[in-house]
Amino acid sequence: MLGHMAVDYEKLVSMLEEKVSSQGEFIALLQKQLEERDSTISDLKSLVNTLNATVANLNETIDEFRRKFFGTSSEKTALAGDNDGTEEEDEPKQEVTVNTHKRRKSNGKRKREDLYGSLPVKEIKIDVPDDERICPDCDTPMEHLGYKFAREELRIIPAKVYRVKYMYETLYCPTCRSEDETTIISANVPASLLPHSPVSPSILTDIAFKKSVLHVPFYRQEPVWKEMGCPIPRGTAANWYNTCAHEYITPLYERLHQLLLLREIVHADETTCQVLHEAGKKATSTSYMWIYVSGTDGLPKIILYDYRDGRGSIHPVEFLKGFKGMIQCDGYSAYGCLEDVILVCCLSHCRRKFFEAVPAARKKKLKLLDINSEQAIPKPDTGKLKDPDILPAEKGVIYCNWLFYLERQYKGLPAEERKERRLKTEPAIWKSFWEWLDTLTPAGGSKLETAVNYAYNHRGSLMNYLLDGRCEISNNSAERCAKFYATSRKNFLFHDTVKGAQASAMMMSIIETAKNNGLNVYQYLYMLFLYMPDYKNEPAGIEQLLPWSDFIKKYCSGLTDTENITPENKPKLVF
Repeated sequence: MLGHMAVDYEKLVSMLEEKVSSQGEFIALLQKQLEERDSTISDLKSLVNTLNATVANLNETIDEFRRKFFGTSSEKTALAGDNDGTEEEDEPKQEVTVNTHKRRKSNGKRKREDLYGSLPVKEIKIDVPDDERICPDCDTPMEHLGYKFAREELRIIPAKVYRVKYMYETLYCPTCRSEDETTIISANVPASLLPHSPVSPSILTDIAFKKSVLHVPFYRQEPVWKEMGCPIPRGTAANWYNTCAHEYITPLYERLHQLLLLREIVHADETTCQVLHEAGKKATSTSYMWIYVSGTDGLPKIILYDYRDGRGSIHPVEFLKGFKGMIQCDGYSAYGCLEDVILVCCLSHCRRKFFEAVPAARKKKLKLLDINSEQAIPKPDTGKLKDPDILPAEKGVIYCNWLFYLERQYKGLPAEERKERRLKTEPAIWKSFWEWLDTLTPAGGSKLETAVNYAYNHRGSLMNYLLDGRCEISNNSAERCAKFYATSRKNFLFHDTVKGAQASAMMMSIIETAKNNGLNVYQYLYMLFLYMPDYKNEPAGIEQLLPWSDFIKKYCSGLTDTENITPENKPKLVF
């Protein structure tokens, strides 16, 4: 019996071991399934987050397209309720404080004397007809009492084209002739712009002004010239413009380039253009117009456009070779290849990134003002930085507006005082900004992440403007010049040749430089085409034709005068 019990016990143990083994396998199977489930859940969560980010990005993209196609193209600043809780419309509009003086805004129309005071005046006296100069009461001849002012009007004499034939005098010596020797001298004829061509400084100035200032392409100028009885085909006008720009503007452009490289602060930017006929490139390919602007250093302004076939770093490196100073620019990496320079990144670009991350509905309460805007920058409500209802992107805009507000207050101060005021107030704002930025965890691929990454990637260069009081907080001066070219590009659409693109770059450089030095642009172009044929190879003459020379200021600061200053009757340059 004991043996039988022993056998049953062994059997029982065997059965228990089999059960335990099967249960272990079952438990292991369950554990494996649980792990697979957890992995699937984790993958699904990751997918959901990715899809949410994608949806957010697509919504942002759709909103941006809607804004560009159907909304306003300009960006507008300041959160509603800024300026201590008062709406902008409720602010007094009679006076705007600008540095140390007040600019009084007029509620009505400006006086005619203010508008037209520089125009010549011609008085027209209307006399009483002879048959009405008899007294109606006693038939006595009436005597003159005086003239009274009745009204004033503006008149214009339409442009008139006429032909000028130069006839030069020749003289001979009668004594020499009597001795069978002939001595003859001739009068000097003014130099021609182009040999065997009827183009004159006045015609060329009108073509260039319409093309590069009024943005009227050659094909739209063609019918105007025809109606004036002077048919100038578009191809002829383009040839005159391009050839004379290369022949006579190049020496002046190169001198301005040399002077720009001697400056210590330069703004740089670039914008796209298209050239139809360029070796090695398709007609539809993109080229670039680079812009270089002298900084706020108290010296005469210099603005240069430089046409290049690409956007590589080699182009600014070549153009700015020899320059050592500070480059104010956007975050484009090409400028980082420049040697011996300090990059100063534009805060406007950083602010714009945060602005673009703001939902479309809330953008309506924002507008972005620069320190040079006509409208004063309202003081930001910095208390909103702690408001949980304010979106992170809006807080980024507030931080940037805070800095722009302070910069507006320091505008116009001497460089050293401006730097001192900055260092007292702005580093603390930057410190708070970076600390706040560290707390953000934006969704991957969102516009907020783009804004945050942009700020981090340019952390050092965004603050480099603090190093020099002559630096600006933004690169808007170069961007405005890029916009000037873009306006012209919308009209002519493309350049036909590289020569044409280069000619436009040089011509617009002269125009923008003249404009920013307070000159009458039309008259300045006319004076250049009047004098450069004689002085294009004379450094001393070129110096006299720079936009800030006393000679140019004297003759190009007032009204246009092409009647009294002519090729045969022009003032002499004084060396």
